[in-house]
Amino acid sequence: MSLTTIDLTGKKAIIIGGTSGMGLAIARHVLDAGGSAVITGRTPSNAEEAASALAGSGNVTALAADLTDANAVEGLRAVLAEEHADAALLVNAAGVFAPKPFVEHTGEDYDRYQAINRAFFFLTQTVAGNMIARGTKGSIVNIGSMWAHQAIAATPSSAYSMAKAGLHSLTQHLAMELAPHGIRVNAVAPAVVRTPIYEEFIPKADMDSALDGFNSFHPLGRTGTPDDIAATVTFLLSDQTDWVTGAVWDIDGGVMAGRN
Repeated sequence: MSLTTIDLTGKKAIIIGGTSGMGLAIARHVLDAGGSAVITGRTPSNAEEAASALAGSGNVTALAADLTDANAVEGLRAVLAEEHADAALLVNAAGVFAPKPFVEHTGEDYDRYQAINRAFFFLTQTVAGNMIARGTKGSIVNIGSMWAHQAIAATPSSAYSMAKAGLHSLTQHLAMELAPHGIRVNAVAPAVVRTPIYEEFIPKADMDSALDGFNSFHPLGRTGTPDDIAATVTFLLSDQTDWVTGAVWDIDGGVMAGRN
């Protein structure tokens, strides 16, 4: 197969956590490739704000659900089953990141990370079930993390990394189970990417300078951008990677290759 411009014409992508950062960039790339996007956010206001920002790029639908609320997740599953069963693409992009020493983690910290994975598990079950019922070949991409591969002393992240490692494992298991249905499942593992996720523990005014401090951590000399991640995710969603499944691709500026 020759490499051409990515074409997602006629394909609908559901992007869980598509209202900011990597998820928003992925939605924009999907729309630019001719697809349509269903984006989810934690609140109606941020979902609608993101949809408005994307409106000029193509067909986008905004949905709201707090992924840490099991009832809200069930409601979102029902909407996806009833109104978006024609989706052939899914990206699980939502996340939180709040580094904290292991001995200081609370049950609430731990549960928040696991609740997001639980939401991914059952939302993926719904979307994949829709594909199977319709006989649709599709592609699923999970946003994992470099922190699931190794620990970084500057950002102690045991609970976060445990959850992301679980997501990497789920990727491989679903790749095996869904392959007979023509559904591919992959993940990407970013290092430091400039997204609002860091506002959890870094004041917004200090964000650029704080993240600049991680430039040299990456062998390529800079932190990532949402578009760096979105370009690869869109590639994995497309037919150009139709012999790739069960992979966890590092998008990390060379961090896993070695250190300066």
